[in-house]
Amino acid sequence: MEEATDVVETSADAVVVGGGLGGVAAALALLRAGRTVILSEEYDWLGGQLTSQAVPPDEHSWVERFGVTASYRALREGIRRYYRDHYPLTERSRGWRELNPGAGHVSRLCHEPRVAVAVIEAMLAPYRGSGRLRVLQPYRPVGADVDGDRVRAVRLAHRDGGGEITVVAPYVLDATETGELLPLTGTEYVTGFESQGDTGEPSAPAEAQPMNMQAVSVCFAIDHVDGDHTIDRPAAYDFWRSYQPSFWGDRLLSWRCPHPRTLEIVERSFTPNPDDDPLLVEADQRLNPGDANLWTFRRIAARRNFADGAYASDITLVNWPMIDYLEGPVIDVPDAAGHVAAARELSRSVLYWMQTEAPRADGGTGFPGLRLRGDVTGGGEGGLAQAPYIRESRRIRALYTVAEQDLSMAVRGDKGAVSYADSVGVGMYRIDLHPSTGGDNYIDVASSPFEIPLGALIPRRVTNLLPASKNIGTTHITNGAYRLHPVEWNVGEAAGALAAFCLDNDTVPHAVRRDEALLAAFQRRLTRDGVELRWPQVTGY
Repeated sequence: MEEATDVVETSADAVVVGGGLGGVAAALALLRAGRTVILSEEYDWLGGQLTSQAVPPDEHSWVERFGVTASYRALREGIRRYYRDHYPLTERSRGWRELNPGAGHVSRLCHEPRVAVAVIEAMLAPYRGSGRLRVLQPYRPVGADVDGDRVRAVRLAHRDGGGEITVVAPYVLDATETGELLPLTGTEYVTGFESQGDTGEPSAPAEAQPMNMQAVSVCFAIDHVDGDHTIDRPAAYDFWRSYQPSFWGDRLLSWRCPHPRTLEIVERSFTPNPDDDPLLVEADQRLNPGDANLWTFRRIAARRNFADGAYASDITLVNWPMIDYLEGPVIDVPDAAGHVAAARELSRSVLYWMQTEAPRADGGTGFPGLRLRGDVTGGGEGGLAQAPYIRESRRIRALYTVAEQDLSMAVRGDKGAVSYADSVGVGMYRIDLHPSTGGDNYIDVASSPFEIPLGALIPRRVTNLLPASKNIGTTHITNGAYRLHPVEWNVGEAAGALAAFCLDNDTVPHAVRRDEALLAAFQRRLTRDGVELRWPQVTGY
């Protein structure tokens, strides 16, 4: 990590602000193209939702065969290789080609966040050594110098004090979790729900609701061992213990909640350490969302994958319905930090409830053996994840905005998603919107495997700022499908490749999309680098 005591100015071919999955992928694309990069990140770990936010990867059913970029596949295989090289796997698990260390049901690759950090650092290490990559941690953007339709420089401040650094670069990539550079640079953007009149989307409301955004969540890891590991009673516990959203069917702190796809009130089970066989877990959300037993849903370490005695317990990651914070958004509000603090208090209240009051299958209450594993999530405040999981960002007003009718199976039927002439990648996930700060229930819509249009990565006016995360030209509705791990990585990789292509060809992003020859050349470059632009014949879910 680097510190500064005074304002310092430095330069590179590109500055990537935000070191989440999109930011890392963008930096790698630029570096592979021979460019110099400054990458900044506010938290102690690179990797965003995969690491500092502690969210196991949400991926589509075909991820082991196709539908992700080559570099994202390298990340996934690097994680498996790290386990084989450094962890005491059983021989049976070591030989498992599609090793799932946590045997979680949400993904074919559930793992401890720290392993992804190690792999990401290894992917970046050669470029640090060569001097072409400079990583500024922990730094966050606080200002920008804008000249007309161009961003000249970005000002970064050390998170813990100690000065500022101004980065001057021909291209600026916003890979922050909330699109922080958009207001700082005056780039036009939207937040929350657009209206049906604006987008024509079947699931949109009649009136726009810019402050109605998906819930944020502060995740945490737990195991279950002998002894009483009950945390101190949270100060706001009484508030959260009695809190009941109107559509929830029970108190938020309960095993009951709406089913995302049917909105029927269902009761989930919770059985720590069920002693199941990891190799028999079928992690395929096309067949089963996998959340019936919350313990195995997002489990990140299945003890039966490891030598006897290596793990006293499974480790599971709590990113469950009851930690969704609905009391207010964390974007474009004066009390954003207060809402994040309240979301942390909710998560600790959920843990305390589970330890002391949660109903057990044997008729008793409380699981005092649940132990908070802040060491697994990197020592975030109060033993929780370092960063809140933010599902919805500010989104640029783009040359093209992806709407629900582009990919919804209810609209498209057997035609598949709209195919874009300017595709720069592919993705797949259901349109999966969590309850929102405006009091809306889940919105969950079956989707067709979709493409990522270049037009969604280009602001209407600003010429050298590119979105590289969840801040592309989607709507509130389609963000629910475009926000997941492999899509964010693909978006970042495409944005980084676009900046490098423009520098190499002395052009600008708007011209690349407008000029057929330039667009074809850029798409050939993406394909050469292992970015898939089209899907084979597959059906969504």
